[in-house]
Amino acid sequence: MNSATAPVALLSVSDKTGIVELGRALAAAGWTLLSTGGTALTLRDAGLNVIEVSDHTGFPEIMGGRVKTLHPTIHGGILARRGRDEAVLAAHGITAIDLVVVNLYPFSQTVARPDCSLIDAIEQIDIGGPAMVRAAAKNHAAVSILCDPADYQTLIEQLPAPPTAEQRRALAVKAFAHTAAYDGQVSQYLAGTLGQEPLPAVININLDRVESLRYGENPHQGAGLYRQRNQPATGLAGARLIQGKPLSYNNLLDADAALTGIRLLGPEPGCVIIKHSNPCGAATGSDLAQAWHKALACDPTSAFGGIVAFNGEIDADLAEMLTGRFLEVIVATGVSAEARAILSAKPNLRVLVPGSSGGNSLSVRAIDGGWLVQQADDMANNEAEFKVVTRRHPTEREMTDLRFAWAVVKMVRSNAIVYARDGATLGIGAGQMSRVDSARIGALKAEDAGLSLEGAAMASDAFFPFADGIETAAGRGIRAVIQPGGSMRDAEVIDACDAHDIAMVVTGRRHFRH
Repeated sequence: MNSATAPVALLSVSDKTGIVELGRALAAAGWTLLSTGGTALTLRDAGLNVIEVSDHTGFPEIMGGRVKTLHPTIHGGILARRGRDEAVLAAHGITAIDLVVVNLYPFSQTVARPDCSLIDAIEQIDIGGPAMVRAAAKNHAAVSILCDPADYQTLIEQLPAPPTAEQRRALAVKAFAHTAAYDGQVSQYLAGTLGQEPLPAVININLDRVESLRYGENPHQGAGLYRQRNQPATGLAGARLIQGKPLSYNNLLDADAALTGIRLLGPEPGCVIIKHSNPCGAATGSDLAQAWHKALACDPTSAFGGIVAFNGEIDADLAEMLTGRFLEVIVATGVSAEARAILSAKPNLRVLVPGSSGGNSLSVRAIDGGWLVQQADDMANNEAEFKVVTRRHPTEREMTDLRFAWAVVKMVRSNAIVYARDGATLGIGAGQMSRVDSARIGALKAEDAGLSLEGAAMASDAFFPFADGIETAAGRGIRAVIQPGGSMRDAEVIDACDAHDIAMVVTGRRHFRH
């Protein structure tokens, strides 16, 4: 800090949240306030004495404010090394700057507007702001950088004492992350304007840790929950934990599968029960309680210790039912006060209310030495593309069952088979090396649960490579099948359906989940 003179703070912010309170605290502690344009006006309107940057540099703002802080007097004052550059400062009449308070033009908010043009976006690319932030962060041995209004109060509370060396280092780390994220947003937007669809040539993902988790998939692995910087708290990453122990890595993976799954079932009251990222039961009903009973009936054994999601508010009656089972996590769009009181009897049970759907347009997965990126599999079904390829067409009831089964099979790890009837799963075969094994396992699951497959529908996430899957289904009484098609042996599969008077719908789109 300046030792012989008052310390100097440079304040130039786009987001003026808290800037007046910070300015007052600095002035009261004897700091000199240096500012630009709109920030200077805001501070003056609050009765504070402010020196304009243009008066400080002797050079006016030009080009409509495009150039105002890009000047040696500013950057020399920020970058000056204490105990080394004082002679240079004196020779050029430069005053050292001890605190820089800068946040950047609202680029991400601007480009999020549906009416944003390329010209609008370009005008919101900040130049002087990132330069000052980076200069202050580089010289954090002597200079403090504040780029987040959330950090103002900490400084206010410790004035007149300046930030410690450790605090300055932490603020510098945050500042470099801030400018990196900002540049990433700009490059991401501009890449998207070059027509590099479906994926851009460069992807910038800047994540902030929201929470440290107890451990990862296994106790020896560290883990945390992160959310994209400068994005709203949505979906599961923005969920409210109403009660229960802290969430684990595996809890969040399964809760994500449950939340994604329940959204696939549509607006009708629905329930999805997840175990190890696969549904072990899914159903719709006249109300959530009926959907719960129908979903649970599919595989009550696997539901032990599962994650349950509902697409509506849990009431007291449903809460009583849920407390009768051992569950790890409940995800619901709402929980009534009466239901919360009942669920609190199980203090370890985690109850989550997710934020509004944030969604991710890209799916990103790490591999050895790199990353795989793909578009998310979230496109709605286009029934205009569905084709009936068998002699017999599905009845109206069968078509309803096929739609439901097709929604559920999208939740299941490949190879995936789902048997369903009357808005409920009857048996699910997941993650097998051969599709016929998934068909057999799904049938065995239904048998173990005491559920008949007679007259039910079957869905497959990808084509049947052989007719054996159809033969397995036919032996259990399946009457309708939905699958993508596209096998070399489609004709054999269709012939097998015709031989057993099974109706088959081909969607033309598969839903692998590896």
